[in-house]
Amino acid sequence: MEDYMGDPEGYGMLKNYLEKLGKEYREKIDSLLIVSAHWEEPSPTIHFGGKPSMFYDYYGFPDFTYRLRWPAPGNPELAAYIEQIMKQAGFQTERETERGYDHGTFVPMMIAFPEAKIPTAQLSLVKGLDPALHIALGKAIEPLRSQKVLIICSGMSYHNLHALMTGSKYVGEDSKHFDEWLTASIESRNAEERNKKLINWLKAPAARESHPRSEHLVPLFVAAGAAGNDMGYRDYSGILLRASISAFKFG
Repeated sequence: MEDYMGDPEGYGMLKNYLEKLGKEYREKIDSLLIVSAHWEEPSPTIHFGGKPSMFYDYYGFPDFTYRLRWPAPGNPELAAYIEQIMKQAGFQTERETERGYDHGTFVPMMIAFPEAKIPTAQLSLVKGLDPALHIALGKAIEPLRSQKVLIICSGMSYHNLHALMTGSKYVGEDSKHFDEWLTASIESRNAEERNKKLINWLKAPAARESHPRSEHLVPLFVAAGAAGNDMGYRDYSGILLRASISAFKFG
């Protein structure tokens, strides 16, 4: 897939980062919770299936990409706990049992945790992609952090596919400006200040040029909410298809 996408070096750096992430956490956690950019529902929806299938939610890729497998078990017990704490926080949630792992989950996880043995729960985004709502959603699931659950919010800090695929000359400049703003915002010393900046992300330099639609940015808001008062910092920085991209960690 690296060669197909035309940037083996950029994807190679990401691969190394994900392998390092898996090595860091594999022995420290009992469960995963994935919040993927590729799952939106009218209400926060929790996957309760015990054996999620694969959901190949893309088209036009090489044949082998439709044979990729990450057969990690689901985690209905963790899903029930997530449901409980979210309802206590005032959210009306829904259950789902049939949806499989989309590529926002299985692609990074098959690199970070290729053994596919860690029980994994999934939580949807909410349609409308309201920033404040998703920060509040993150705050609701903060207790998971003390339960040996690794919360992974899967998206992309720059996601303008049209600009990337058409070779726009503005990709590098736009992504750099937005990435600098995003990093400074995440690394704010005060969590309330950080969250306020994220809620007003449309005021950032090159905001809409970097995210014509914000589904790849909103998972980061969930992570920021779940961080509580813990500081965030940039854990990865690189270039992919000429775009500056970053990954962030809290705590």
